[in-house]
Amino acid sequence: MQTPTRIIAVRHGETDWNASTRLQGQLDIELNAKGRWQAQRAGRALAREDVGAVYSSDLARAWQTAEAIAAPHGVDIQPDQRLRERAFGEFEGRTFADIERELPDAALLWRRRDPDFSPPGGGENLLVFQARVVEAVAELAARHPGELVVLVAHGGVMDVLYRAATRQELQAPRTWQLGNTSINRLLWTEQGLTLVGWADDGHLEGDDALDEAAAA
Repeated sequence: MQTPTRIIAVRHGETDWNASTRLQGQLDIELNAKGRWQAQRAGRALAREDVGAVYSSDLARAWQTAEAIAAPHGVDIQPDQRLRERAFGEFEGRTFADIERELPDAALLWRRRDPDFSPPGGGENLLVFQARVVEAVAELAARHPGELVVLVAHGGVMDVLYRAATRQELQAPRTWQLGNTSINRLLWTEQGLTLVGWADDGHLEGDDALDEAAAA
């Protein structure tokens, strides 16, 4: 039996689009000043961890966060597009209010977390998104038995990981936090993911991080 892999999963720091509840999806938006500060704080908080590898979504907001985390360890960041946020098609670039007003039928299916619903214009449904993320994380973790791996990604990715680790359905209402640069700890074995710790934001010194609901 393969030795378990420890995982630290971190959502990217804040962007201006997070602050304005504009859905980013797979659009490439950079961190704002607060997000860069959050990333530096996360990097400092994890500086003493025995990190064996850092994997990141290739989107700028995740990559910039990963740079701050990887720097103290002298490891190269390895990009993986499978860690990208869910593709939201025509939702991307719109605020939550815009989506509700301009695409009300699609918005309703989205809010209901219909697992078969794909946002118009090439969006992913939740089943496809979940499979992409879980398969990617299993593959990456399997490369590092007995090591600690950092994964830097997006709010939707964090949500999938929490559900996988706690065996919750895709349609279950979310009761857990997905704040920017919160530190989330998981254990991976050949049987899947197990939750170790979630939403540690002590490194932010009480400065409230936006939750995933603000924008993906």
